[in-house]
Amino acid sequence: MKIIHLIGGGDEGGAKSHVLQLVKALGEHIDVTLISFRKGRFHDDAVAMGIDARVIHSGNIISDVKETLRLVREGGYEIIHSHGAKANMIGTIIKRLTGIPVVTTVHSDYRLDYMHSFLKRFSFGVINMISLRKINYHISVSNNFKEMLMSRGFNPQRIFTVYNGIPFNNVIPPCSRKEFFEQYHIPFPLDSVVIGIMARLHPVKDHETFLNAAAMVVKGNPKARFIIGGPGDELLPHLEEHAKKLGIRDYVCFTGMIDKPFDFFQSIDINTLTSISESFPYVILEGARFSRATVSTHVGGLGDLIESGKNGYLVKPRDWKKLGEHLLKLSLDEEKRNAMGQALRQKAEQLFSLDNMRRTQLEIYDSILAAEKRFKKDGKLYDMALLGYYGYKNSGDEAILKATIKAMRDMNRDLTFVVLSKTPKETMMQNGVDSINRFNLFKAVRMLKKSRLFLAGGGSLIQDNTSTRSIIYYLLMLKIAKKCGVKAMLFANGIGPINRKVNRNMAAKVLNTLDAITLRDPVSFDEIKRMGISKPEIYVTSDPAILLEPAGNSEVLEMMEREGIPLDKPLIGFSVRKWGDSGFVDGIAQIADYCAEHFNACPVMLPMQHPSDCTICDQIIQKMKQPAAMIRGIYSPELILGFTGRLSLLVGMRLHSLVYASNRCVPLLGLVYEPKVEAFINEIGQVSGGKVDQMDYCRICSQLDDIWQNREQISTDLRKSNERLVLLARSNINTALHLLENIK
Repeated sequence: MKIIHLIGGGDEGGAKSHVLQLVKALGEHIDVTLISFRKGRFHDDAVAMGIDARVIHSGNIISDVKETLRLVREGGYEIIHSHGAKANMIGTIIKRLTGIPVVTTVHSDYRLDYMHSFLKRFSFGVINMISLRKINYHISVSNNFKEMLMSRGFNPQRIFTVYNGIPFNNVIPPCSRKEFFEQYHIPFPLDSVVIGIMARLHPVKDHETFLNAAAMVVKGNPKARFIIGGPGDELLPHLEEHAKKLGIRDYVCFTGMIDKPFDFFQSIDINTLTSISESFPYVILEGARFSRATVSTHVGGLGDLIESGKNGYLVKPRDWKKLGEHLLKLSLDEEKRNAMGQALRQKAEQLFSLDNMRRTQLEIYDSILAAEKRFKKDGKLYDMALLGYYGYKNSGDEAILKATIKAMRDMNRDLTFVVLSKTPKETMMQNGVDSINRFNLFKAVRMLKKSRLFLAGGGSLIQDNTSTRSIIYYLLMLKIAKKCGVKAMLFANGIGPINRKVNRNMAAKVLNTLDAITLRDPVSFDEIKRMGISKPEIYVTSDPAILLEPAGNSEVLEMMEREGIPLDKPLIGFSVRKWGDSGFVDGIAQIADYCAEHFNACPVMLPMQHPSDCTICDQIIQKMKQPAAMIRGIYSPELILGFTGRLSLLVGMRLHSLVYASNRCVPLLGLVYEPKVEAFINEIGQVSGGKVDQMDYCRICSQLDDIWQNREQISTDLRKSNERLVLLARSNINTALHLLENIK
C-alpha cells in the first residue's frame, strides 16, 4: 500500500502532533510519503523523525500542483491523504485529473478556522469548504466532529473516526520545575500550585475564560499561579491587558512557544483547556501522559475520555465560573489531583494510544480501496437503497430501519446504504447512512441508478386501507427500480388489506417482476397467493424490529426521571392510536383504571408515533379516574424498547408496541384494529382482546387478571417464541445479502 500525505506545512499544536506521529507510525507498516507546501519547522521536525518528508514550494500555486501531480503519478500512490485548506484544494485537483481517491482529516471546525481574519475567511475558508465537498472520504478525530460533518450533509458512510493517539511507553527526558522556570523566565515560587494552559493565542482557544477563572481561583488560593504557553503575538497585548484589569497580572506568565511540550506538562499541577471548538486536543492526552489532573471545556471528543467528576472535569465553553470552581477545588486538594490524574492516564492509555490510531487508520485505507474497487467495477455508489415508512416519527418503522442496517453491517461492515425518507437529515443522523427525500422523484431515480439492490419494505406498504396514494407510490418505486435495471426485493412486508380490484391487479403485476419477497406473517403469504404472485422467491419471515437491541439501563432510568415515571410501582404500558371515530377511548380509560386499582400499578401511555398518538393518549388520561403517566418526548427506538422491558404488562394496539414487548419478553394483551395485529398475536401464541371497536370490558379485565397471575410463565413462553422470531427475521437479512452477492 502506498499513501501520500499532503499538508500546508505551517501547522503547530494538535494537528502537527497528529500528522507527524501518524505518518511516522504508518511508515513502519506501509510506504508513506509526506509533502509540505512550505519550508519550516514542520518539515524539519518530520525529517528529524525519519519520515520520508519532502517540500514542494515554488511560490506559484500552479507549479506546486504540477509538481505534486508529477510526484503522485510517478510514485504510484493509491490514496492521497490531505490535511488543511491548501492540501485539500490540491488533493481535489489531482483527484479530478487522476481518479486517485482522496481522504482528508478534519482537524478542526472548518467554519471557525479563519474567524480572526475576514479576508482569509472569505478566501482560504471558502476554498476549503468547496474542496471538502469535492472530497469523497473524511476522517474526524472525534465522534463529535463526525456528527458535525453529518449535520452539514456529508455522507456518514464516508466519514471515519480516528482518535488522536500518543505513545505511553516511550522514554521522555525528565525536566524539573526549576529547569523549566529558568528556561522560560517564569518568576513564580517553586512551591506554587501551577495551573497551565498550552494553546496558541487565538480567539477559538478563548484564553479570556481562563483568565476570568484564574481571578476567581486567586481569591481562594493565593498560592495558585497560571502559565499560558503558546504562540500568538497578535492577541498577546490584549490578553496581558485583560489580566491587568482582573488584577492578576503578577499571577500569570505568558511563555510564548514552548519547544518541548512535555517539559510543560512535567512542570504544572493542573492541565486546562478553554477552547470554544476542538476536534480532539492533543494537549489533554499529553497532560494525561503525566497523570495531570485536567479541567476542560466540553468540546470535540473529550467526553469520550473525561468522565466529569471521576477522572477530570468538563464545563461548557465560556463558563468561567464553573471552570474556576473546579480549578479552585483541585488547587486546594493535592490528593484529589493525584487520584484524578492517575484515573485519566489509565483511560487514555487504554483507548488513545498511538498503536490504536495507526491500526484504525490502516483499516480505513483498506475500506477506501475496497469501496473504490467496487465502484470501478460497476459504477454504483450504494449497495442498497431502502424504502419504507421512514422519517415519520413512528418508533416501529424506525426500529425496522435501525435493526435492518445494524444486522446487515454485522454481516458486512463495508455495506453502504441510501434511505428514502420524509426527513432525510434526521434519518442520516440517526442511522449513519446517506438519505434523500422520498418525494423527490428525480433524486430517487438518480439514486436507484447508483444502487445495486432496492429493498422496499418493513411495515405494511402494499395496502390501500389508509389510502390509494400510498400503494401507488410504493408500486411505482418498485417499477422504476426494475426499469433502472436494479434488483428489487419486497422486504419483510405485511400485505393488505388491498380492497380495490384495480389496486390488486396493479400490485400483482408489479410484485411478480421482483427478485425476491419476504413476508412478516403467514396471513400476508395467503394474501399474496390469492393475488396470483408466484414468479419471485417468496419466504415467510418475521418483523426485523425483533432484532433491535435496547438502550442501556442508565439511559432508560434518565428518561423515566425526565418523564416523571415512578420506580416504586409496577408499570403497565398502553399503546394506542387514532382509529375510526376513536370511540374506544372510554373503554381504554376504564381498562387502565382497572389495572391501576387491581394491580396497584401505574398505567403509562406509550405513544409510538408523534404527535398523533399523544393526542389520543391525552384523551384517555383525561377520562381516567386514577393517575397515569405518559412518555411525551420523542426518543430513539432503542430507548423505547429498553423502557418496554421495564413494564410488567403491555396493552397494545400498535403492532410494534407488541413486537417490542415480545422482544423484551413482557406479557401482553393485543387490541386488534387491522389483521396484521391479530396475525402477530397468533404468531407468538398470546392473548387477543378482540377488535378495538368491539371491546368487551369484562372479558378484557378477566384476561388481564389471568395474564397478571401467570406473568412468569408467559415471559418464559415469549422467550421461546422470540428465539424463533429472531431466526426468521435474520432470514430477511440473509435473503437480501444473497441477492446482493449474486449481482453480476
